[in-house]
Amino acid sequence: MNIKFNIPPYVGKETDYIREAIRSGKICGDGVFTRKCDEWIQKKTGTTCSLLTTSCTTALEMAAVLADIRPGDEVILPSYTFVSTANAFVLRGAKLVFVDIRPDTMNIDENRIEEAITDKTRAIVPVHYAGVGCEMDTIMQLAEKYGLTVVEDAAQGVMASYKGRALGTIGDFGCYSFHETKNYSMGEGGAILIRDRDKVERAEIVREKGTDRSKFLRGQVDKYSWVDIGSSYLPSDINAAYLYPQLLQAEEINRDRLHSWDLYYAQLTTLAESGRIELPVIPAGCEHNAHMFYIKAKDLEERTALIRFLKERGISAVFHYVPLHTSRAGQKYGRFSGPDRYTTKESERLLRLPMYYKLKEEEIGYIVNGITDFFK
Repeated sequence: MNIKFNIPPYVGKETDYIREAIRSGKICGDGVFTRKCDEWIQKKTGTTCSLLTTSCTTALEMAAVLADIRPGDEVILPSYTFVSTANAFVLRGAKLVFVDIRPDTMNIDENRIEEAITDKTRAIVPVHYAGVGCEMDTIMQLAEKYGLTVVEDAAQGVMASYKGRALGTIGDFGCYSFHETKNYSMGEGGAILIRDRDKVERAEIVREKGTDRSKFLRGQVDKYSWVDIGSSYLPSDINAAYLYPQLLQAEEINRDRLHSWDLYYAQLTTLAESGRIELPVIPAGCEHNAHMFYIKAKDLEERTALIRFLKERGISAVFHYVPLHTSRAGQKYGRFSGPDRYTTKESERLLRLPMYYKLKEEEIGYIVNGITDFFK
């Protein structure tokens, strides 16, 4: 077999919807399908407002602006994340304060956040790794105690929840990704979720290049003008047209991925019980979305050998983030709070297995057999 790590989701109606968007005569931002996607997200998650963006990166950048992050401010986040989580706040002049992760979920350790808070701290940015929620009750309590903004990086969290609340809707702002590697895709794209209604108007302005064009289009003003900072964060309606049919079949896609995740878990349990690998942990109260399935090898050397072994059998299995605090930019723009007990060690052990919509059961069996053969 030749099994790719990822195949972008496709449900069959994307081309029809793209043609419909073209025929509408409006393919720029905030067209018919952009609005349909926003309405779906709002209804599904219960958020006050959802605004589709060009990426999760730009959604995070918008959140940093709306949180009024300024030069000299400090932002707390995990080092084990994608660079976009950090860049959004560095662009505003903030200093990054990296906090260690939990080895069970790979999420930020909520018990290490308070010791990282200083009089310069302005925001906490939890990253819901693999669509598994961070311990948001503790994080929100700390935010309230110290008057901090919470920006959820829920890039991998669409259709996942924490204690019944959709990821991305608990903090002040939530950011989704619809990149081709995500459960639902528009190629490149994202969304910002806004909890508080009094932040919505400014969010629309920042998203529309700093203008009040959204109010003009609704007939609330007779002309629009430049009123604030902003950028061009609106995706093409063609991209939204590609995404929308997937959202309409979101439950089916979610069930399919969860089925694959469960098969992996069941078939790898014996290997885990023998102590050869570790499997993902889903804490009580978290409903995940099967964004990824990973295993943990003994160490970096064993993981490297396993990747090579699987590749020889046509299986694309890959590692993930290199911790940001070990990078040149991470050292320039941030610092690590406390000891690095788990971030580096656990990141060097983690290996992601193929996971995508309509992954076949026989392909999962072939992958599991490959892993089992390696450990024999």
